[in-house]
Amino acid sequence: MLNIIGRSDRGASFCDRVARRRFLQIGGLSTFGFGLPSLLKAERTMESGSQSRKSVILIWMHGGPSQLDTFDMKPQAPLEYRGAFSPIASSLSGLDVCELLPEHAKVMDKCTVIRSFSHGNGDHWAAAHWMLTGRLGANGSDRHPRHPSMSAVAAHLLGPTMKGSLANVNMNDGGFGFHGGAWLGVNYNPFRYGEFSYGNEAGRLPSGDHNSFSLVDGLSEQRMMNRVSLQQQLDSVRRQIDDNRTFDAMDAVNQQALDIVLSGRVRKAFDISEEPQSVRDRYGSGWGEQALLSRRLIEAGVRFVSLNTGYFDDHSNIERALRDKLPRHDKCVGVLIQDLADRGMLDDTLVVVAGEFGHTPRINDNAGRDHWPQAQSILLAGGGYRHGQVIGSTNEKAEFPTSRAIGVEDFCATVFHALNLSVDDKIIDLSGRPTTLVPGGQVPVELI
Repeated sequence: MLNIIGRSDRGASFCDRVARRRFLQIGGLSTFGFGLPSLLKAERTMESGSQSRKSVILIWMHGGPSQLDTFDMKPQAPLEYRGAFSPIASSLSGLDVCELLPEHAKVMDKCTVIRSFSHGNGDHWAAAHWMLTGRLGANGSDRHPRHPSMSAVAAHLLGPTMKGSLANVNMNDGGFGFHGGAWLGVNYNPFRYGEFSYGNEAGRLPSGDHNSFSLVDGLSEQRMMNRVSLQQQLDSVRRQIDDNRTFDAMDAVNQQALDIVLSGRVRKAFDISEEPQSVRDRYGSGWGEQALLSRRLIEAGVRFVSLNTGYFDDHSNIERALRDKLPRHDKCVGVLIQDLADRGMLDDTLVVVAGEFGHTPRINDNAGRDHWPQAQSILLAGGGYRHGQVIGSTNEKAEFPTSRAIGVEDFCATVFHALNLSVDDKIIDLSGRPTTLVPGGQVPVELI
């Protein structure tokens, strides 16, 4: 619902600065007091950004996936290590995956599994902040994010891939993840969508759905544009004495708000009822439906989509938990990768599946697995990288890497490189000093 807000009914001038700021507010986006123009300050991008179609879909398994129950199975290990599940062959010769991941198995020839990802932090919040921002900062005792997420940086530097779209969308901000703008500002927080049972660690973000981008009943596009024209005329007097060019900046933001509403692209993307039923059936409900929405958002010009699936911190009864969660996660990821490939989108879209750490190789006394940052398996597909391979290895119990250890900064470098960004690119911090996107890190040469 689009609300055009002015104060002429009370004799107040449109030149009033507060009224001007409130010129455009859209549906659920104003729930927490942020109008779409405020959110869209993130969309004032570098000239080159809009020319790139490179994008990212991050499937975030918050809580941390077990490497032994996904892509690094050890069928010869003792039962208390290998767990309850059996491996099945995949489309990538030599790579077996968990029996609960048959859709993954079909597409592994299009993927890379990094089995040797490792770091040393077993704190959910600290590890998640580190992986999603490239820097340590928050922790379990102080959960306030200290640095902007990779998705917020992409929104800041690149904006959307198409005019009239959003740069950054987050679904199911589940708790152990930092997807917001931090000191870049709330304007670079993502548009959020879905379930938020664990709250939102990135800060209070605007939220909504496709109805947030609709015109209010009785307000046609022509009528809205007439009001915009009147607004501009009434602003002209104040603009003449505006030394700080405030109105010029506002005009740019408001124009992008208009672009989003008038193009209807984002609204249509959120409306998955437009998809053929056969496609919707392939994805299924829940996370699968949200994966379908992720693909539609990328098509509609969104630069970075993050989708949080499940809660994989299973300290007890892990077999029962994974029998419920992994099949749903499987359709979400496996069907998405195949769909992107079928549509010719995979080369420009990096799909990355990870959590903040792995889980203990030895099953505990409660039939669960505990935190284990020393080893995790990460899945990559698309993004212009070379795939159909496994990078690195772990020992016979998946406890630690035995070859080709990959760290957090390397992970971030890989995500940024898929967007044609470098860890050495600069953004300006709160003190006004340029700072690199990540303090180090390299893309694994096997991917290039």
